[in-house]
Amino acid sequence: MSHLTSPGPRPSPAPLPAAGLGIGVPGWAHPLVAPAEWGELTRQGTPVHWAVLDVARGPGACPDPYCAAAVSRLRTAGVRVLGRLDLRFGARPFGELVSDATRYLDWYRPDGFYLDRCPSERPGLGQVHRIVTTLRAMRGGAYTVLGQDTHPYEEYAEVADQLVTFRGRWADYRWSQVAEWTAGYPPERFCHLVHGVPRPHLDEALRIARWQGAGTVFFTDRTTRPGQRAGSAALWETLPGHWDDFVSRIGPCVME
Repeated sequence: MSHLTSPGPRPSPAPLPAAGLGIGVPGWAHPLVAPAEWGELTRQGTPVHWAVLDVARGPGACPDPYCAAAVSRLRTAGVRVLGRLDLRFGARPFGELVSDATRYLDWYRPDGFYLDRCPSERPGLGQVHRIVTTLRAMRGGAYTVLGQDTHPYEEYAEVADQLVTFRGRWADYRWSQVAEWTAGYPPERFCHLVHGVPRPHLDEALRIARWQGAGTVFFTDRTTRPGQRAGSAALWETLPGHWDDFVSRIGPCVME
């Protein structure tokens, strides 16, 4: 397997900063239909902590040249790229997850993995620990993010590099509360993904993120349409209407 060979040196993403917010992108649309979105991540001054590559609800059936080119540009810019693995809340067979991870590594050489729909309760801890350990053995130093969307059993914080402890609507986020145990960890261990954030409320959303101890965020003004499920990937596939305002509030202003 090519991911077990030494392909030679390549630029490595910098570790997440100990202070200051950054952006985590849960998955733009395919680069062929969303070139502007992927291009934004390489603009100077955009504080991107990581971006998820989701080719076809996973790595797809064969290498995709458009995705490979997008990953190459992000890597050159020093952006951490994560392959999406769907754990289906613990129902996904271990062999399928390893197979998907192998294809990601062979075709796109990501810097780590985003474990979507990850279990959050204590019974799932052993399974998640097993897959994270395997991923790190397959790709040394693999950065792992657990997409749990809520505060999980505390020991999950010892398994991965970062936890997504909120993913949902602005209407819920503005009244949300943080689990007490998170106070024992630095902000770079937590991420919040919020949709339906109106432009006038960006500052309020950022205050909540900082108050709750999140180091990585993604705020979009996109909302669900009639018949669209609340967790739809389409919410995250396009640029927020207030993208420049969002970026300028957590990093250097993006110049036109």
